[in-house]
Amino acid sequence: MPELPEVETVRRGLAPVMEGARFASVEMRRKDLRFPLPKRFAARLEGAVVETLGRRGKYLVAGLSTGESLIMHLGMSGRFTIDDAVRRGEGAASAGGAAAHDHVLFVMIGRRRALVTYNDPRRFGFMDLVETAALDESSHFKGMGPEPLGNRFSAETLNQALKGKTAPIKAALLDQRIVAGLGNIYICEALYRAGISPRRRAASVAGRRGERLHSAIVAVLRDAIEAGGSTLRDFAAADGALGYFQHRFDVYGREDEACGVCKTPVRRLVQAGRSTFFCPVCQR
Repeated sequence: MPELPEVETVRRGLAPVMEGARFASVEMRRKDLRFPLPKRFAARLEGAVVETLGRRGKYLVAGLSTGESLIMHLGMSGRFTIDDAVRRGEGAASAGGAAAHDHVLFVMIGRRRALVTYNDPRRFGFMDLVETAALDESSHFKGMGPEPLGNRFSAETLNQALKGKTAPIKAALLDQRIVAGLGNIYICEALYRAGISPRRRAASVAGRRGERLHSAIVAVLRDAIEAGGSTLRDFAAADGALGYFQHRFDVYGREDEACGVCKTPVRRLVQAGRSTFFCPVCQR
C-alpha cells in the first residue's frame, strides 16, 4: 500500500492540473470502489473548483469551492494518470479507449485542460465527500496523529505518544494515532537509521532514542519524496513516473544481504503479520 512519500509524490503530480481547476465533468464507471461512492458524487463535483490539493497521512484531500472536500485513498493498487490530449466536449468525460480498470474520470478545466483518470484493479482505494469544516472530525481523520513533516511533529510529541506503550516500537509506529502516514517500509528504514531494534518496547524509546527516531523519520521521508517514492508492485506517480527510493533501501527487502555499516546479514522477522527487516548488530 502506498505510504506517505508515494501519496505526496502523487499529490505533486496532480497539483498542476487540479489545483485551481474546475471539474468540467465526472464519469463514474461503477458505483463503488472499496466502498460505495458518495450519493450524487458526480453532481456534487461538477462545476466545483479545487481550491487546495493537500495530503493528510496517506490520503489526498481536495478542498472544494462548494464547502466540501474530496478525500481520495489509493488503497493497494490505485493510481491516477493525466492525459492532456482531451479532445472531447466539456460535458463528456468518456474516453473510448479507457482501460478495463479505469473507474473514475475527471475532466479538469484550469490552466490547461486535462483528463484525470483513477485506475484501480483491486478496488481497495476509495473516494469520499465530507464537509470541509468537519474534516478533522470525520471518520477518516478523527484521532489521527500529527503529520511527520509538519510543525506539530517533534521529538517531544513523539516521546509523549510512546510513553506507556508496551507494544514493540515497530507495531506502535504503524498506529496512525501515533504519527500519520507511516507504513511498514519507512518504519523499517527509520528504525535502522536511528539504530533502534524493532523489537524494543515502545515506551523505552522515549528520550534520546526518541530524538534519534524523530530525526530519522523526518530524514527518510524527505529522502523518499525527493526520490519520487518507492516503486513496489503497482505504484507510479500521476505522470507515470516511477519512484527510485527502493534502490536506496538500507534494510527493507534485503534479508540476508550485508548491512552497509557492519556487514552483518540483514534479518527478517514477522510482526503483526508484516515483514520487518533490521540489522541485529546496529539496531539495539
